Amino acid sequence: MFRLWAKIWKDNRMMMDTVICDDSDRRRTQKVFDALEQAAVTFDLGKPIWLDKTVKEFQQHSRARFYQDNFIETIEFDYMEIHVIEEDDFY
Repeated sequence: MFRLWAKIWKDNRMMMDTVICDDSDRRRTQKVFDALEQAAVTFDLGKPIWLDKTVKEFQQHSRARFYQDNFIETIEFDYMEIHVIEEDDFY
C-alpha cells in the first residue's frame, strides 16, 4: 500500500489535509504524480509545478512543499506539503 499525505498550511496552521492511497502495481514516481493530482483536485487547486528545488527536497526526504512559485494561479495559503507516509513492500 502506498499512501501520501497532503496538507494545506496557512499562518503555521494546517487548514486542510487528505490522504491518498494507491494499491496499484505502478512505479513509485507515477503513484506520487497521481496522488499529487488527486490532492490538487480535492483541494480545488491547479496542478502544481515540480521545480528543481521541490524535486531535490522530495528525493531526499520523501516530502516536499509547494509554494506560490509552484502554482500558476494565486493561492490563498502559504504552502501545500506532501509527505509519503507508507511505501509498498517488495518482499
